[in-house]
Amino acid sequence: MKIGITLPGLVPGTSGEQLLAWARRADEGPFAHVATGERLLWPGHDLMVTLAAAAAVTRRVRLVATLVVLPLHSPVVVAKQAATLDALSGGRLTLGVGIGGRDNDYRALGVPYAKRHGRMEAQVAEMRRLFRGEPVGPGLEPVGPPAVQPGGPPILAGSIFPDAVRRVARWADGLCGWSLEPNAAVVAETWRLLDEAWQEAGRAGRPYRMSGFWFALGAEAEAMLGAFVRNYMGYFGDDMANATAATVRSWNAGAIKDALRQFEDIGTDEMTLVPVSSDIVQLERLAELL
Repeated sequence: MKIGITLPGLVPGTSGEQLLAWARRADEGPFAHVATGERLLWPGHDLMVTLAAAAAVTRRVRLVATLVVLPLHSPVVVAKQAATLDALSGGRLTLGVGIGGRDNDYRALGVPYAKRHGRMEAQVAEMRRLFRGEPVGPGLEPVGPPAVQPGGPPILAGSIFPDAVRRVARWADGLCGWSLEPNAAVVAETWRLLDEAWQEAGRAGRPYRMSGFWFALGAEAEAMLGAFVRNYMGYFGDDMANATAATVRSWNAGAIKDALRQFEDIGTDEMTLVPVSSDIVQLERLAELL
């Protein structure tokens, strides 16, 4: 099982210097990728800009978007950005897409929150068409530059609920999931549903399985992790934020190693560990643990 690291771009107060230092250090190993997520109304860095900056200072690790909230955007623009990033990085991009769970980002852009599952499916179909070099529309040119990876970068769906998993098996290359506690038993059921839906959709091969969880290491890790999770989940209200923070257990080396072993046992292909601090000591401690 491969293991990557999410850059601390969504940790409030992270500087550009810190972000690039994390990317350079991750490229030295043992990490397989660097990743970042998307939140619009949050004091964090933009997803595509962050991955472009990481591409410029790395040569080995893959660049993983976890995730682009696709219904917020034009699929033509995202296809252009993704193809450019894939070309500039030498074909190292994996594009995760999802619908998001915060309607304030949608309201900020004047984009409908309803029916976003169906819109995302249509957007992915459009992007795959553009990655093949087809024109944007009648009388219009294709979007360039050509992606390095044939057919464009792999597209993973950030879906975890059963109905959504069944839908994305029709069009995604796999799942890019998430586990709060973390809980490998729950994710194992998601993998089972994915495999079942994959076969029902008549797809060849095997879907890619990626998951992830927050982590912190060190003397203050438990308090640091709890504070970050409560802040990050605060949009959903204090009760939800406090309840979520109470479930998270990935704040010591033993718990993290046990969780990774369990995720490997259920057939997970790749994990991304998400820091709650921009202090590069967290990255060094994780590298030592791995």
